[in-house]
Amino acid sequence: MRFFVYIAAVCVTAMASSCSSASSGYLSGRNYNNRRAYVPTVHTQTPIPSAARQVYGERNSSLVPPRPLARPDTPAPKPNCAAVCVIDPRTGHVLYGHNEHERRQVASTQKIITALCACDAGELDRKMTVTREDKLSVTPVRSKLKVGETYTRGAIMHAMLTASYNDLAQALARDSAGSVEKFVQRMNARARRMRMYNSHFVNPSGLPGPQYSTAYDMALAACYAYTNPVIRNFINDQQIILTRPNGQQININNTNKLLSKYSWVQGMKTGYTNAAKRCLISCGSVNGRSVIVVILGCEKRQIWAESEKYLRWALAV
Repeated sequence: MRFFVYIAAVCVTAMASSCSSASSGYLSGRNYNNRRAYVPTVHTQTPIPSAARQVYGERNSSLVPPRPLARPDTPAPKPNCAAVCVIDPRTGHVLYGHNEHERRQVASTQKIITALCACDAGELDRKMTVTREDKLSVTPVRSKLKVGETYTRGAIMHAMLTASYNDLAQALARDSAGSVEKFVQRMNARARRMRMYNSHFVNPSGLPGPQYSTAYDMALAACYAYTNPVIRNFINDQQIILTRPNGQQININNTNKLLSKYSWVQGMKTGYTNAAKRCLISCGSVNGRSVIVVILGCEKRQIWAESEKYLRWALAV
């Protein structure tokens, strides 16, 4: 008798458990009415910790602006582009942002990351040779340097930043890391170190591909570039003269028109592809205060005025 009582108790417990499972929304036998609707995985942007909203380390103290930027008394100008970020390179404080965390193609402005990684590799006086592979698949912006010609890494980087040559970005990446693929890995690792939480790169030139960044992330990278003595020296040149191995000299003009227009503008990096539209990272200093402005997704005729108005707004000039 006790045996039958025990069996009955076990059956009651099992039935209760089954009912509980069914009521909780999981599948039970053929009860498909309780099946949960399929929800596809959504890959959202990585949230940015509040403690990461500043620039850390790796900065040349002599190049850090001596005075922080105060927020202007007047409201920020209305944007005429897809994304804007106005940042203080001393503190990393954002004075104004418009879609600054929206992922976008950033074109050749990402050559700032290429330059930082080349500086990490060092040996800028080391000789390197331009190869045929460097010239392939990097149209439309290529330099006049010929296959087989030899230059220093520093000269190649200087020309790349000045005129945004895609073939020189490829050459610099290949020579610095052994291959473009390995260099791209360094670019993404460097981006993580700089707390660029919404960036991913697949090439050193900025040509279209499955890659992205944001105005805010590129502003962070620009802060590090601004206080890097090599890059800071290179981006400030309106024109450079590159001497070829045969003694011929090549004049290379800076693609940043604001640099030659205003003495307080210190250059940085231009960019353009059909996917990214016009992009520009610009920087300027007045009375010990400095600002970096990132403009992404702008029309051709508006890019210079768009950057200038935010530079003037932040610096009150």
